[in-house]
Parts: sequence; structure tokens; C-alpha cells
Amino acid sequence: MAGHSKWAQIKRKKGAKDAARGKLFGRLIREVTVAARQGGGDPDANARLRLAIQNAKDNNMPQDNINRAIKKATGEGGGAHYEEVTYEGYGPNGVAIMIDAVTDNKNRTTAEIRHALSKHNGNLGENGCVAWIFEKKGIIWVDRSQSDEERLIELALEAGAEDVRDEDEGFEVTCPAAAFEPVRQKLADAGIEYQSASMQKIPINVVKVEGDAARKVIRLMEALEDLDDVQAVSANFDVPSEILQEG
Repeated sequence: MAGHSKWAQIKRKKGAKDAARGKLFGRLIREVTVAARQGGGDPDANARLRLAIQNAKDNNMPQDNINRAIKKATGEGGGAHYEEVTYEGYGPNGVAIMIDAVTDNKNRTTAEIRHALSKHNGNLGENGCVAWIFEKKGIIWVDRSQSDEERLIELALEAGAEDVRDEDEGFEVTCPAAAFEPVRQKLADAGIEYQSASMQKIPINVVKVEGDAARKVIRLMEALEDLDDVQAVSANFDVPSEILQEG
């Protein structure tokens, strides 16, 4: 969990940069599209779509963009046909990696991911080779200005959360997948605004990586996340904080 937690903090700080480059909006729109296609265009009856819309709004996406994505997904407009693909593989020092992508061209996406892995001392693996190392969890990040730790812990645990971690700039709330929506709603009802809320694949064990090998792992993560079709990258590394902060 340590490596995941530190890397997640770095990614939050990179969020503004991603938004400026337009990459964040692209990923949010893909998630709305896939969620609507799979579960229908009514967010009240589609929990995944409800979360996708909320994340889009949290990142200042115009409502018109969201509505267009839903209409395209439900057959009311044209556009690309996206499908979800999950890749498994390894990075330097045997670090396990899960890559979630949404693509309109699986061959292209596979080739890009394979190239990024091989370029950074990694390789694609077979389906199931590392999936067992990860658990799907809800992760909610709350800034310190929104709540003190004691109140947040009380509310989150009451709604089904597993843990509340005190990090440098705020609190990370972890909950089982089934409790994600109740916890998120509980905090919202209490007037506690969160910076981010998402379902993530969290490693149940980590590999400690140091020195140049750690830098290679970080460069690989950045290369994978920079690919347009990649929605999320999960890995079980734990590297020193000072290396995460470099660059």
C-alpha cells in the first residue's frame, strides 16, 4: 500500500498538467461513454455512470460534453465504438503492473503498451499472471481543510470504510468496492468535499525498489499513463519518497 499511496499523491499533483494537455478530459469522456454503453444512460440506475459523471464534473467538464458522450454511447449520436481492455505485465525488478485501457482500436493499443513496456525494461504477461496481486478498492482523497481526522474516521468507518490514512496534504479513505458509494455519499451529506474519488486496483503486497531501478519503474509508469488509450495503471512497487519527487 505504501508505494500505491505515495504514487497516488504524485499523480494528484500532476492532475492540473494532464488537464491542461487535454488528456484528462479525454479519459473522463471515455469512462462516461463506456459506463453509459454498458449500464444505460440513466445515472440513477447506473452507479458506474453516476461516478463517471461526478468525476467529470469535479474536473470542470461542461455538462454539454457529458450529455453528448451519453447520447453517443446509447445510440443517439455517432462516434467511435470503445471497448475496455485490461493488460497485465511486469516492470523492472519484477514489479507487477495492471493497465486498464479504453480503445477504439485494440491492435493499436496493444502495440503501444507493448512498446512502452519493452522500452522501459518491462514486458506483457498472460491474462491472470498478476491480477491476483490486486484488490479493487474505493479510494477517496480529502483535503485537510475539509475535516479533522477524528470526524472523518468516524463518518467513513460508519459508512463501511476500511481505513483512513493521514498523508502529507490530507486523508486517504479506503473502502471495499461495495461500500464505495455509501462512503462517498456519507461524506457528501456531511458537507465534506473530496478532491478525488475513484475505484482503483490496490496491491496486497509490494516490491521494494531503490536507486536506478526505482527511477526506471517511475519512467515506465509515466510512459504508460501518457498513452492516450490508457485510463489507469496500477503497480505493486514501493520506492523511496525522494525518487518519486524527482523531476
